[in-house]
Amino acid sequence: MNQRIIYPTDDGVAIIVPAAECGLTIEEIAAKDVPTGKPYKIVDVADIPTDRTFRNAWEADFANPTGHGIGAEAWFAEQAAKEQA
Repeated sequence: MNQRIIYPTDDGVAIIVPAAECGLTIEEIAAKDVPTGKPYKIVDVADIPTDRTFRNAWEADFANPTGHGIGAEAWFAEQAAKEQA
């Protein structure tokens, strides 16, 4: 997978590297794994700096996010509700 999910934290920017064989879309992974209410962006791997020396200083603009996380608990509840329907 050539995409990553980024979201802001108190210490900078978190990066989620999706597992290629997990069976979820990158949007599903973002909704599940990004903390509730946090904005996120789906970006190309080429947009992630390769030099990790100053990783805590990385910044990103989340003014126009791809979406907002709902958190794992809400995501699993949604999946359970879909299975029951």
